[in-house]
Amino acid sequence: MASFKGILRNLLDRPGGVPLAPYQKIVKAAESRADRVRGLDELRAPDKSDLMSDLAEFCAVAREAADRTLGLRPYDVQLLGTLALLDGKVAEMATGEGKTLSGAMAAAGYALQGKRVHVISVNDYLARRDAEWMGPFYEALGVSVGWIDQNSTFEERREAYAKDVTYGPVSEIGFDVLRDRLRTDASELIVPAPEVALIDEADSVLVDEARVPLVMAGASEVGNAVPEMAALVRQLVRGYHYEIDEQARNVYLTPKGADSVENLLGVDLYDEHEPGTLIELNLALHAHALLTRDVDYIVRDGKVQLINPSRGRVALLQRWPDGLQAAVEAKEALPPSEKGEILDSITVQGLIRRYPQICGMTGTAVAVSEQLGEFYGLKVAVIPPNRPCVRVDEPDRIYPTVPDKDAALVEEIQAVHETGRPILIGTLDVAESENLAKLLQRRGLEPVVLNAKNDAEEAAIIARAGERGAITVSTQMAGRGTDIRLGDGVAELGGLYVIGSGRHASSRLDDQLRGRAGRQGDPGGSVFFVSMKDDLITQFVPDERPPAADPDGIVRHRRGAYLVGHAQRVAEGVNLEIHRNTWRFTRLLEQQRELILEWRGKVLHGDAAAKALAEADPERWAELPEDTRDETARQIVLHAIDQCWTEHLAFLTDLREGIHLRALGRMSPIDEFHREAVAEYKALMAEVEKRSLASFEAPEPDLKRPTATWTYLVQDNPFGTEWDRILKRVTAATRRG
Repeated sequence: MASFKGILRNLLDRPGGVPLAPYQKIVKAAESRADRVRGLDELRAPDKSDLMSDLAEFCAVAREAADRTLGLRPYDVQLLGTLALLDGKVAEMATGEGKTLSGAMAAAGYALQGKRVHVISVNDYLARRDAEWMGPFYEALGVSVGWIDQNSTFEERREAYAKDVTYGPVSEIGFDVLRDRLRTDASELIVPAPEVALIDEADSVLVDEARVPLVMAGASEVGNAVPEMAALVRQLVRGYHYEIDEQARNVYLTPKGADSVENLLGVDLYDEHEPGTLIELNLALHAHALLTRDVDYIVRDGKVQLINPSRGRVALLQRWPDGLQAAVEAKEALPPSEKGEILDSITVQGLIRRYPQICGMTGTAVAVSEQLGEFYGLKVAVIPPNRPCVRVDEPDRIYPTVPDKDAALVEEIQAVHETGRPILIGTLDVAESENLAKLLQRRGLEPVVLNAKNDAEEAAIIARAGERGAITVSTQMAGRGTDIRLGDGVAELGGLYVIGSGRHASSRLDDQLRGRAGRQGDPGGSVFFVSMKDDLITQFVPDERPPAADPDGIVRHRRGAYLVGHAQRVAEGVNLEIHRNTWRFTRLLEQQRELILEWRGKVLHGDAAAKALAEADPERWAELPEDTRDETARQIVLHAIDQCWTEHLAFLTDLREGIHLRALGRMSPIDEFHREAVAEYKALMAEVEKRSLASFEAPEPDLKRPTATWTYLVQDNPFGTEWDRILKRVTAATRRG
């Protein structure tokens, strides 16, 4: 029989099972000191670190500082969240429970320990808002604070990173890390050594964004998609010329489609000596069949702008790999954008794992506790709400088809609106939000639409969503960062009514949407409208036969609800496996990157280059002017390191594209990838030395660097997994033969 301690340990290790009793004891002790601390004229301790030797004293002082400077006196549960963060945990706190202040108190606590803190958010707006809002609180404790966003200048970034606490969106911090890796002058480095990462919307950053590579590219040439290919694929018919897999991640020609295209182009698509035509065709077909305007991207100001699928916002710096980006631009009859040579890249997961200490906060952490533990070694502490949640969450209303669902959804919105109760509708994409708005307008209703096309006004739109009679349509509520407060008389009407127009691929996004109602004990309600023909169902459980509807058109059979939940679980499993697969392939790359950076750092900050070249060719060394030869050696070796690293990245990209073919020979793709990557890295080190010496001995060494650099994000594996693509090619070739 298992011991009592073993059973207890298993209970404590369950999702969200971090015990709160130790934190509660500290909070109780802090309350007993409130009167004394309230009488203090000065809250700053003479020695900052002294305050952190007694967490109860820190909590009492932080609570008083927030009260004096912000007019916000933290609830006990906010102090619990702060203590969980200071303990290196992910604090799950419901929407409206005051995560921003809890995070600020924890950041101040780390700073008072002498640690530099980066408060990492999902967007520019939250970083700036929270830094400015919490500024007086930090000042009262003697802690400096700054922020960066995508518009920050070099000097503004340098100044912000010099503060004790720096707020910034994850992408901008990542891009600054990449920029620093290309510096050739140590005085231009701006990002300090990583110490503490405190992550807002932790599940979005650590899970949803984890596999997204942040890329630094050097401009090289204009993209070269063929407009004629975009026109050709418009003539192809799904089901006859091409097929799309059940998860809508891959598209491939049928034998009839291949024959038709070959006749139109007069080429052999599968000529191994001329693969370019097939590549161009596949890119154009992917852009045509799998990427939808106003769902996956929008066209604004003459440019294709991607929509972040986990946040429903335009990702200003996000793009697909060059060939696919150009194919979408050709599809939309836009000029191709600039191509670039990748100089360096890092995944969000790799970026966050640089920090020795990680903590975070979100409203939906338990659902991803497995990933948080597996990829970051983090545990979740579930913080109870300050007031019990009384929101009424209704069962899903399930309909046979999308038109049935939409008709019922509009009827429900109109009926509830006539009572004056405010309604927030969460849709799955931009196109759906705009279509729903049109349907409502035909009924004489005037909804306010919040989607990727007008996200600049989001805070004001959300703030008004709780007013009497308001109808707000949003594509995503994750990371919006603004509370919805109820207007006069709205509580008596039942509070905010949240409606989902369909289930998301992640249950967390559903929970985040629900969480907009019922904040701080307010009344509220939520319901999701789902159809058996929604993409979630047709993509992830395509072979399941849905139950029939009742006479009133609603599917009430319990199998309907089961299929919706099952499809969502399958989708979550697919995304988890993609995350795991990405990390398997990038973990070695991150290790190699750290080694190359350690080597580069010795060159940038010391005399490693001078010693190496002086020893390799003492006669040439003696010929150089004494006052410039150290710097000359440094620039030569840095150029060789950067050039070889760029080529190494390109090699690993090509290797990964075809590595799954090794499985046909009963070899492990990941083991084979690691074997070749390690061998190539060893060759890289020798190549750096060879090129450095060649440049050193040249009369005029060529140390040209890109005239311009630019940054972007890409979604990993846009064409599906490598194995998926190989399988489709093999299948298509078999059918064709």
